[in-house]
Amino acid sequence: MADHASSAHAPLIQVRGMVNRFGAQTVHEGLDLEVRRGEIIGVVGGSGSGKSVLMRSLIGLRQPDAGEISVLGVDPRSDDPGERLHLERNTGVLFQDGALFSSLTVGENVQVPLKEHHPDLPESLRYELALLKVRLAGLPADALDKLPSQLSGGMRKRAALARALALDPPLLFLDEPTAGLDPIGAAAFDRLIRTLQQALGLTVFLITHDLDTLYAICDRVAVLADRKVVAAAPLDEIERIDHPWIHDYFHGPRGRAAHATAAIAEDT
Repeated sequence: MADHASSAHAPLIQVRGMVNRFGAQTVHEGLDLEVRRGEIIGVVGGSGSGKSVLMRSLIGLRQPDAGEISVLGVDPRSDDPGERLHLERNTGVLFQDGALFSSLTVGENVQVPLKEHHPDLPESLRYELALLKVRLAGLPADALDKLPSQLSGGMRKRAALARALALDPPLLFLDEPTAGLDPIGAAAFDRLIRTLQQALGLTVFLITHDLDTLYAICDRVAVLADRKVVAAAPLDEIERIDHPWIHDYFHGPRGRAAHATAAIAEDT
């Protein structure tokens, strides 16, 4: 079994030479990436660049065709039950649509990982832990007894985040967490992610199209293009890279507006 107690300075995620193919289509070819402990890394790329495919490969939902992967010291493709358990208990995932169980209340959704990994916990303690996570995610206590269909889109995102935090994982995967939210709701969700990251010492792998999110909370940005990560660096370095997609994305009207908004926020 892998040594999970690796150096505190070692990257939490390491990818070398990843290849992902769907029939004749190659999505990733020789993709390399490192995610550092304690950072929020934003992953961007055009449609079809394989952002979600990369995330699914890292959490073990897809088997890449080639390459080396280490997440928290474990290869997510491992068949070792102990290693799989280690990954499941130490990673939280928020899928783009939330992926909440529609027939369960918010509280019951949050308790699903607790029941699976800590079946001996008393029901009253599971309830209290679910309430704590719901409040951490910025939801009122009465949301605990509501079904997902009774919540707004922003509240469903927060409920899904509460479930992702249920086991106190050090590593969070977020797939388009602000998609479908209005600008005010998206900005509030960004602030929540940064607050939780700082308070809990989280490492966050965040897929997004939202330029405001990149400028507001991301420590580094990884750009997927040409079937690989063409750059992974702080935004001020990314902006200076001479690559067609990077130039169009960060120096177009929306990129300039997001940059200006971030600059104003820093001055206030």
